[in-house]
Amino acid sequence: MLQPKRVKYRRPHIIRYEGLSKGGNTVAFGEYGLQATSGNWVSDRQIEACRIVLSRYTKREGKIYIRIFPHLAKTKKPAEVRMGSGKGSPEYWVAVVKKNRVMFEIGGVPKDIAVEALRQASYKLPLRTRIVSKEETK
Repeated sequence: MLQPKRVKYRRPHIIRYEGLSKGGNTVAFGEYGLQATSGNWVSDRQIEACRIVLSRYTKREGKIYIRIFPHLAKTKKPAEVRMGSGKGSPEYWVAVVKKNRVMFEIGGVPKDIAVEALRQASYKLPLRTRIVSKEETK
């Protein structure tokens, strides 16, 4: 799974996913991309599931670009623990995805294969998405 090598704070405060993405909202590397139309946290496991779907459906042809990375640690307290006694320990990592962010890009494959692969990858994500092309986002 994806996770940062080192972080400044082990247990960070929450980063909100409301609002529009400041950058990364155009298709820059591939020909087609998967763009978020709502905001949410995307976990490292969900990113990995999308990567597997994209590589398997394209039969490892072309190139896949992952434009998000899970930098935010999410903490969880153990089950049946009383209130208080501080914050829980880090359990998993998430990427903060805001609206209009291009999360995955694909290039070097025909349009119908790229669109179908991105559509199948969108089922693995906890947010609404749309498939965009390089011409649409310029």
